[in-house]
Amino acid sequence: MQARGNLFVLSAPSGAGKSSLIKALLERYQDIALSVSHTTRASREGEVDGTHYHFVDQTQFQQLVDDDNMYEWAQVFGNFYGTSKKAIDDQRNNGLDVFLDIDWQGARQVREKDQTAITIFILPPSVEELRRRLNSRGQDSEEVIEGRMNEAQSEISHYNEFDFILVNDDFEETLTQLEQIIFAHRQSRDYQIEKYGEMIKQLLANQ
Repeated sequence: MQARGNLFVLSAPSGAGKSSLIKALLERYQDIALSVSHTTRASREGEVDGTHYHFVDQTQFQQLVDDDNMYEWAQVFGNFYGTSKKAIDDQRNNGLDVFLDIDWQGARQVREKDQTAITIFILPPSVEELRRRLNSRGQDSEEVIEGRMNEAQSEISHYNEFDFILVNDDFEETLTQLEQIIFAHRQSRDYQIEKYGEMIKQLLANQ
């Protein structure tokens, strides 16, 4: 029997390497998926509905909230973003482990609705390295980088709300640690019973 996939929540300050870690997982494993959020903002050039976001209007989004069909949601710069329960459940029911790339506030909302969610926080090895990574992108002004550094401190202050903490000093080592967390949860009692329940019954049938 195919076991239902696990739900992982990955949070980190900007520049800690969270998105790169998820991208590497998706490239290596076909049974891992990234949640696609719903948003009320307009699609940008090159964005595909259902791939980058599920684009909906404000009425549709509010209906999802009213129907309690959102794991988490928030308003950012006048637009709404959220994670649909049904979208996640459909992926998990197909045996996929699903990752949510969200902040600590979203992670808190998910845990309130699903106690089985596995939460992981990614830390940079130092303030200096975090600043170096943000500067190396070459995308933001010094003012924006300072804002991200301040936001990072706020994000990091919630580290103790997560099940696991990984320090992303060496990327490959951190990726291996992340894989170990995934594989360990696939060997958990409940997961294995769901997957091998009939086999276990047969093994006990002659007792």
